Order: sequence, then structure tokens, then C-alpha cells
Amino acid sequence: MALASGLAITACSQPASTPEADTTSAASAESTAAESTDEANSADGSAEAEAPAEVSSPQARLVATYDGGIVVLDAETLEPVTDIPLEGFNRLNRLGDERNVVVSTPQGFQVLDVGAWTEPHGDHTHSYTTTPRLTDHVYEGEKPGHVVNHNGRTLLFSDGDGQVQDLDNEKLADAAKDSEFADPDAVPELTPHHGVAVALDNGGMVHTEGTEDERFSIVAVDAEGEETARIDECPGVHGEAAAGNGALAFGCEDGVVIFKDGEFTKVNSPDVYGRMGNQFGSEESDIVLADYKVDKNAELERPTRISLVNTTTEKIQLVDVEASYSFRSLGRGPEGEALVLGTDGNLRIIDPESGDITSTVQVTEEWEEPLQWQDPRPTLFVQDGKAYVTEPDKELLHVVDIASGEVEQSKDINFSLNEITGVAG
Repeated sequence: MALASGLAITACSQPASTPEADTTSAASAESTAAESTDEANSADGSAEAEAPAEVSSPQARLVATYDGGIVVLDAETLEPVTDIPLEGFNRLNRLGDERNVVVSTPQGFQVLDVGAWTEPHGDHTHSYTTTPRLTDHVYEGEKPGHVVNHNGRTLLFSDGDGQVQDLDNEKLADAAKDSEFADPDAVPELTPHHGVAVALDNGGMVHTEGTEDERFSIVAVDAEGEETARIDECPGVHGEAAAGNGALAFGCEDGVVIFKDGEFTKVNSPDVYGRMGNQFGSEESDIVLADYKVDKNAELERPTRISLVNTTTEKIQLVDVEASYSFRSLGRGPEGEALVLGTDGNLRIIDPESGDITSTVQVTEEWEEPLQWQDPRPTLFVQDGKAYVTEPDKELLHVVDIASGEVEQSKDINFSLNEITGVAG
């Protein structure tokens, strides 16, 4: 299916990956903004922008959801900066401006200003902070789903209407300086499905095709929206990840599809049913980390193997990590390390080339993945060489230095956290 023109945007490589559940990431239909405890917030849950304060260095912050709201934390001290009440099941995704995140609400992708950013200024930079605020700006879409930042653009995919919204990251950052919001380039709607779209460096994109009932196809289009490549051999296509060599990987129920040099290649899994629906890439590695499930009929499979997809050799290596895990407990380290937080409470640091577990760090107590994917469970988020691990049952947040393998902090934050992301400041 070709897309109409309107996609020509200057792009530069900035791969990102967003772990998603197996189910459409729609927010609860009853999710509405409530009045924030912050005095700056208005009664509709949004807040007026305040004048920023310049600070001596970047101030990294974390953003996390809990049942009934969103909390913004100082990434170094783990102290709360702002607590924003917001009813419903809320999902978080970073925009490409390194300042804002979007919250999935019934109306679409609502912008939350995390209130910490750095601006280049000649041969140096200036860093600023302000009070985080849930703005009233929404990139409207039915059943907001995957958000992917790659090649200088952020693409928002709405499952309920098949709409892709294309945002230029430089325009996002420029608009955010003035507390404004960049307009997306409109892209014709696809047939509604739980899909994903990834920006290409030629101004085009790669996107999935499907229906509410089935998904098999992945399509590449150029800046004018004309189809340049297609593959229809990826049953249950889900998720995406970018490797350091520029390749893209998409998970299937029987393997993985790699998009590289303008062409699609299907790599079959070792098993007839071998699902790799959640993928995690790194700029430092040509190897993509993915989960690996083999029981198609399981109510909830608790796998103990992960897959390492080499996008250069187009080979899949399976690694037994000796404990089960969830889609929220996988990630990548600053040097491309594959990270797996197991249900035994151990964070495993894996060499993606060899598949060897090089370090094991005890972080949480033992846990079990809940049957409902929306329910809280220990979740992994990586930023600035630190692995942030939630332990919702104990309202704890742990910080692991990935290089040393040491748990630097374990702090009671008085919130049972669910999703977590952040900005470097």
C-alpha cells in the first residue's frame, strides 16, 4: 500500500526502541486528566509553562506511572519532583526532542513536559529545568500505540484508525523552547491494526500492514510515499528495533524480518512457532535482543530463553538465561550489552556477540509475571549507564551501575510503579 506525498524530512541516524506488550497499547477508556497536586497545574490536569531556570549541568529525570497518576523523579537522588494525578492505565513514550514524553490517553498522545533539557550554544551548551507539567496538547489518534524515534524523526502509530503522525525531532525541540508544539506531517491512514512505523534516512518509512484480526506484511516507502519493498511472510508482526549498522528488525511468530540496504530478509526461528515479538536495539551493536516464545496456546508463557539476532550475518542465537522474564524486563546497556532481569530477581548482563552471561546482579526479590500485561511487575529502564529497576510490590526503585555491576541505590519512593522512562536532561 503506497502512502501519499508529504514525507520528505531531513533525517539523521538516531535509533530507538520501544518495548511494547503483545496487546494494543490503548489507554483505559476512562482515563482523564485530574487536578494535579502541583499548584501550577490547572483543574484539567494541564499546567501553565513557567520560566525555566538555568542550571550548571544536565539534570536527568525519570517519569513513571502508578495506579492513578504519573510521578517525575530526580534521576540521581530518586526524590520526587512532581506528582501528576491521572486516572486510568497510562503508557509512556519519549519524543525525540529529549524533553517531552507522550502519555497514551483515549484522545491520543498527550504531551508531558518533563521540564529538563540542554540546548547547544556554539562550542558549549546550556542546561535548564522547570516544573514538569502535563500539557493540554494531544496528538490525536484512536488507540495510541507504538512510538518510534529513529533517523531524526518520531513516528506515532494509532492502532484504532491506522494513522501515522510524523514529527521532525529538530522542530519538536525548537518548538519546546517556546513551550509550543510542533505539528506532525499528516500521513494517509492505513487499515487499523496493532502496528508500527519507523523513519528511514531517505525521508520515507517502514510500516506494518494488517487488520484487527491478522498481520503479515511489512512495507517500505520512499519520501513520496511510493512502495519500494515489501514482505508478506511475517505472521503476527510486532515491534521493531534498530541495530548499530542501520538495520531494522521486526518480530514474527516464526522468526524475524530484517530490513537492510533497502531490502527485507526473513530469518526463520529454530522452532516452527518461535515468537520474537519484543525487540531491543543499540547503536553500539549490530545484534538485536528479543524475547523468545514457543507455546502458541499458552495463556501466558514464561520463557527462559532470549534470542540474539545478528543483523549482519542474519543468524539467530538462543540463550538460556535460567529464569523467566517479561517484556518489561529486557534492555540494552551503554556498550550494547544485552540486559535481562529475571523473575529470580537477578539482572543478567550478556555479551551479545558470544551470548555469554558476563555478570549477574541480585536486584529484587523473586517475582512472578502477572497474567494481565497491564499489571505492574519489575521493570527495567536504562539511561546514562544506569539500569533503573522497579520493584512495585515493595514500592522500591533500584539503581544499578551497569559497568561495575553494583547496586548503587535502593530507595523507597512510596509509589508502586508500572511503566518508567526518562530524559537525560
